[in-house]
Amino acid sequence: MAARVATLPHPRLRSGSPVVGNVTRGTTNPNRLRRMDRWIAAVHGAELRRAADPVAVDLGYGAAPWTAVELLGRLRTAAPRARVVGVEIEPERVAAAKPYERDGLVFRHGGFEIPVPGRPVLVRAANVLRQYAEDEVAAVWQRLCARLAPAGGGSRGGLLVEGTCDEIGRRHVWVALGPEGPRTVTFATRLGSLERPSDLAERLPKALIHRNVPGEPVYAFLRDFDRAWAAAAPYASYGARQRWIRAVRDLAADWPLTDSPARWRQGEVTVTWGALAPRLG
Repeated sequence: MAARVATLPHPRLRSGSPVVGNVTRGTTNPNRLRRMDRWIAAVHGAELRRAADPVAVDLGYGAAPWTAVELLGRLRTAAPRARVVGVEIEPERVAAAKPYERDGLVFRHGGFEIPVPGRPVLVRAANVLRQYAEDEVAAVWQRLCARLAPAGGGSRGGLLVEGTCDEIGRRHVWVALGPEGPRTVTFATRLGSLERPSDLAERLPKALIHRNVPGEPVYAFLRDFDRAWAAAAPYASYGARQRWIRAVRDLAADWPLTDSPARWRQGEVTVTWGALAPRLG
């Protein structure tokens, strides 16, 4: 990742403020991030259970605290000692969230500097970078990854999950990053509402959304996914889930997928970041 300065000033922030980042629109809805949360609990739960202090950060939770409240509940199904810190750059949103604090859940004013002691085991940043320029993403990733718990002693270290979803969480795409940088990209959807896999293109994270053009790997991936989906049409008589699983099995012949049918059944598929990373300048 490029070592580019990520001070990212915003006119609504005071000059000289130590808080790093931009004020977001704050759009939020209950259950909006359920797909991302369940994936995190499934693939990162073991790291949270092993951690001496399993702290997770909900970065930029928005105008209401629902996503942080829900994240705590879902993480504790996998790691009962997990704690969540909701971080928001807008002080009024932090004040509004304070009544929802409870055992294992607090809210703090801050931004990309992550105002928590130590290094968190998880940082979730959903729908935060959508408003940023593409050339700002690498520096933000670098800053956030530097705050993650380090690898070592059998641990891969903390996890940053950064992505975008629609307003009610039917379609979601996220990048998972460790202390070393990006690892994977996950596509997740409510299968009953899907016409074709490339419908997910509108929810690509900022690092990829402008790369869905001929010559770029993410374009080729979605093109091949659509072809596999079309070839799997006979399985539609058994339901959208079976059609999705068949299409993903075919996709796995040409693309380095990292998950198994247990996740495919959830309407997910995860591919290595290197296979989709931008190629063109």
